Amino acid sequence: MSTTAPSKAEAVYRAVWRWHFYAGLFCVPFVIVLAITGSLYLFKPQVETWQERSYDNLTAGEAAAAPSRQVAAALAAVPGGALRSYEVRGNPGDAARVVVGGPDGDIRVYVHPRDATVLGTVREDERLMEVVKTIHGELLMGDRGSILVELAACWAMVMIVTGLYLWWPRGAGLAGVVYPRFGIEGRPFWRDLHAVIGFWVSAFALILLLSGLPWTTVWGGLFKDVKQITGVTKGPQGWKAGMPRQDHHGHDHHGHGDHAAAPMLPESFDTMVATVRPLRLPAPVLIAPPSDRWPKSPDWVARSDTQDRPLRVTLTLDPATGAVLKRRGFEDSHLVDRVVGYGVAVHEGQLFGPLNQALGVFTALSLVGLAVSGYVMWWTRRPDGKLGAPPALPEGRVGTGLGVLILALALFLPLLGASLIAIALFEWLVLRRLRPVSVWLGLRTAPLRSTG
Repeated sequence: MSTTAPSKAEAVYRAVWRWHFYAGLFCVPFVIVLAITGSLYLFKPQVETWQERSYDNLTAGEAAAAPSRQVAAALAAVPGGALRSYEVRGNPGDAARVVVGGPDGDIRVYVHPRDATVLGTVREDERLMEVVKTIHGELLMGDRGSILVELAACWAMVMIVTGLYLWWPRGAGLAGVVYPRFGIEGRPFWRDLHAVIGFWVSAFALILLLSGLPWTTVWGGLFKDVKQITGVTKGPQGWKAGMPRQDHHGHDHHGHGDHAAAPMLPESFDTMVATVRPLRLPAPVLIAPPSDRWPKSPDWVARSDTQDRPLRVTLTLDPATGAVLKRRGFEDSHLVDRVVGYGVAVHEGQLFGPLNQALGVFTALSLVGLAVSGYVMWWTRRPDGKLGAPPALPEGRVGTGLGVLILALALFLPLLGASLIAIALFEWLVLRRLRPVSVWLGLRTAPLRSTG
């Protein structure tokens, strides 16, 4: 009995379907975790304000202790510690927030604004939003988790691009494409739900995934290297690429931990705070010691650390007088860094206020909906004893157009390209040689039994 070879269009559709299936199967667990943690992190400013409410408005019109005295109290609470940053609060009646680098990591110390008594301490990496960020960025697995998250993001892009191809209307009308068909049940209902959610969320999801790439270990690190090689850089990078590196004291070399080990507090420190406070830079505003990164400088800095990156400002301060020597704003960054900065602000839900947060939550919940509906569709159609993947094409044909698309994605996303090579080699060298496994995966069909 002979079988008719699939047409070119059918072959491409089947190949795309297989890519979509395997991408989804790998991504689903990661998508759910990243969507939940990402949704929580969107509300970091509100959550941290609520968490620290007991440290705010402690005095009203009373004389506050000098900032240098507050810092001294914080340093005394962490033996052997070094100042990382002092937060300039908009309300002088709030407790001072002083981050001190200790032997086991950075400690946030809350100091009473009037009498400089220590009200409480907490490790920076144990704060709720820091834990959420760590889960979101590295799954509590360090470098390996960071690479897994990046790989999942790469395959999620494959899932979305291939899903758009499968969804693309082919003269069947808008029902089940732009809006679900009503009155249907079972697998057709889940298919409509999956397709419609994918239609409405795809653009937002791709923006979210692309804007997260600059933080990643492989893509972000390579992007930073390319910028330096090509000269597409102007001043320090406003986001952290890759995993933080720690010195022998456990200090993070990103963020607060990139300062000299134990700088002396200059006599002008109080003047610095008095100079910076009236400027009303977007909160939080941090005063930090000189950086130990090259090129080293004796100057202190005051910076707005707001997540709305286009509003960020960095001031260089004279340690002798406390005066402002230089002001650097977002507009002074290179165009490439500004574009990435906008993307980072969108990713964190802070570029255009509550609407940005709402869109972020919509995107995250929609991705969860895609994951759940896709899982239900797979489970309900999965044949007994098989994975249920779409049948493989004869001789692995994918078509020129699909091959070019795959190559483009692999070049743009190096980690995706490396995983494609690894999968292809593993399939060719191992999986296709194990007949039961290859049949279960859909790489080949089971041989027909003779009835003679």
